[in-house]
Amino acid sequence: MCGIVGYAGHRAGQPIILAGLKRLEYRGYDSAGIAMVEPDGIAVTRAVGNLDALNAAASREPSQAPVGLGHTRWATHGRPSEENAHPHSDCSGRISIVLNGIIENYKALREELTAAGHVLTSETDAEVVAHLIEERIDEGLEAAVRSTIARLEGHFAFCAVTLDEPGLIVGTRHEAPLVVGVGEDEMFLASAIPAFLSHTKRMIVLEDGDVVCITADGATLTGSSGTPVERPVQDVPWDDDAAEKGGFETFMLKEIHEQPAAITATLAGRLREDGSVDLTETGLDDGLLRGIRRVFIVACGTSYHAGLVASYAMERLARVPVQIEVASEFRYKDPVLDPETLVIGITQSGETLDTLVAMRLSRAAGATVLALTNIMGSQATRDADAVLFTRAGLEIGVAATKTHTAQVAALLLLTLHMARVRGTADAAELAGIGRQLREVPDLVQAYLDNHRGLDQIAERYHSQRFFLYLGRHTGYGVCLEGALKLKEISYIPTEAYAAGEMKHGPIALLDEGSPVVVVATDGPIYPKLVSNIEEVRARKADVIAVASEGNTAIDDLAAAVLYVPRCDPWLAPIVAVVPLQMLAYAIARLKGCDVDQPRNLAKTVTVE
Repeated sequence: MCGIVGYAGHRAGQPIILAGLKRLEYRGYDSAGIAMVEPDGIAVTRAVGNLDALNAAASREPSQAPVGLGHTRWATHGRPSEENAHPHSDCSGRISIVLNGIIENYKALREELTAAGHVLTSETDAEVVAHLIEERIDEGLEAAVRSTIARLEGHFAFCAVTLDEPGLIVGTRHEAPLVVGVGEDEMFLASAIPAFLSHTKRMIVLEDGDVVCITADGATLTGSSGTPVERPVQDVPWDDDAAEKGGFETFMLKEIHEQPAAITATLAGRLREDGSVDLTETGLDDGLLRGIRRVFIVACGTSYHAGLVASYAMERLARVPVQIEVASEFRYKDPVLDPETLVIGITQSGETLDTLVAMRLSRAAGATVLALTNIMGSQATRDADAVLFTRAGLEIGVAATKTHTAQVAALLLLTLHMARVRGTADAAELAGIGRQLREVPDLVQAYLDNHRGLDQIAERYHSQRFFLYLGRHTGYGVCLEGALKLKEISYIPTEAYAAGEMKHGPIALLDEGSPVVVVATDGPIYPKLVSNIEEVRARKADVIAVASEGNTAIDDLAAAVLYVPRCDPWLAPIVAVVPLQMLAYAIARLKGCDVDQPRNLAKTVTVE
């Protein structure tokens, strides 16, 4: 999740922009840059690594220019490098842009621009924006930006400057954040409020399609139709610390609410409107996928649960045997590996040692290794034959949330792709699942906007000393993840079981009032799960059900129900895990626990 800072005023802009980028470090980045509009040209400075490197480079040629842009980049297209860092310029160097998000049709635009004589110097999708603006800059920067927007597909926010209008910054947003900071004789543009909060607490929130022009004297806005619009100037109600968290009380809660954006970013450019999938970026050869006879998924913790959830769909749709393995045990079982084996190593950080060792062992044995990770340039990307990135942005909370749902979404993309390539599922069925997968971010958002009853359930059960989680089919992996979240951040002992195993031991733990969380969304074996719920009720335990909207019959079986939007059973795990994250969060807060930094845990496990 990249960061944007723009400044137009009467002071030297460089230190203001650099300080604003510093305030956005929590969003995560791998490179950074600034563009200052000097009288004789736009001075662009870029650096790989943390902001110390950019500060050092900028200090060698300090700028007094009162207008400029800054950017921190989280790589999605193209490796972390100085050439791929923002800002990007046009052929003449008279235009510079910074962009957050993903331009889905950048390949076609790049080919078109190259054919027209433009020279593009980076591997990024963002650079095409600078050259598209160049095509129409004779009409003025605002008009050129508006015509560029019409050419773009994807989700994005970007800002542009030109030497031809040196006091002006033009910005726009489409499904990505961009906020105007209103100062005294100075204006700001930023992807997040902390970038300008030390200078002003007055802001204008842009809506999708808005185009804003800022100068030192103020801002003018037009809507998507080009008609002038008025957006209210609001007071920022947060202190600096809260602003970094987007107004949420903790990073974990913020990251739970970032899941629609993380899933959208993970699908962008890979899942077309017709439901078809394009994963050419991974480097996996179709012929190789057709020849695969077995898949191992190796992972730890939350990543393991994502792999387990997706393994059901992969076996059913791609018709290939899938073994899900705890990475820390994989090498010790002396696994049978060969060139017809695909090993998928899942690691959010790309640095989890046990998963890396499993990947290296597999590759040495002749298997093809695919890394599923959130971090470009991480060790996992170097230890794999192919890479599939999630695009969840930086996750600060130790207990994973948005990276988990992004992993499941990415694995479902891989499953749909494999099924098509291998010819193992009906094309119409795959397209239907793909089209519904595009809607999942909206379904998650719908639940986040209206999670009735959750706080009351947390209040009722937060003093309990034990929780049991039950699920079947893909719901089993959801239960494992929900139970892990509760024990991680509230320190309440939990057990998660496949519901059919309940009579093989865990039912002995139940007595009157014991909370039993059951994932009961619509699915192929829902009737079997109802029988398990009846067994729980017979022991006078309290069932807390996660169920699909419209399933009113479950009200008679459960002490409490958390309803989630109905969707295809293969996609339900992404939606169903969200109330379990929020339930764990609410209980932990009631118990006074530090949810962002739970005791004894680390974000990345780099030792065995």
